[in-house]
Amino acid sequence: MVTNVAVICNTCGLPDDLCACGELAKDSTKIIIRLETRRFKKKGTMIEGLDPKINSLETVAKDLKNKYACGGTAKEGYIFLQGDHRDTIKDTLVSLGFAEESIELH
Repeated sequence: MVTNVAVICNTCGLPDDLCACGELAKDSTKIIIRLETRRFKKKGTMIEGLDPKINSLETVAKDLKNKYACGGTAKEGYIFLQGDHRDTIKDTLVSLGFAEESIELH
């Protein structure tokens, strides 16, 4: 006997295929983008404010590194990209599904 049991989201109570919690969380996060200077005067773009429980930081970092052809890392709530990408990173994050008004550029 085979039973089809739908997986229910713990947050909203809807089935996983109808759940919109991830999209709503992307709209409510406040993302801060700033330039950081590391050792030997190397510049990097720091993206803070991403919730690692909601957003897969590794996936977002991988997409950004492929887009900008640079190195980088994703750790404990932030993404660091090598190089200064402040002029175009906002548009790229919007194309990944984040709300434009929640992105702050420093």
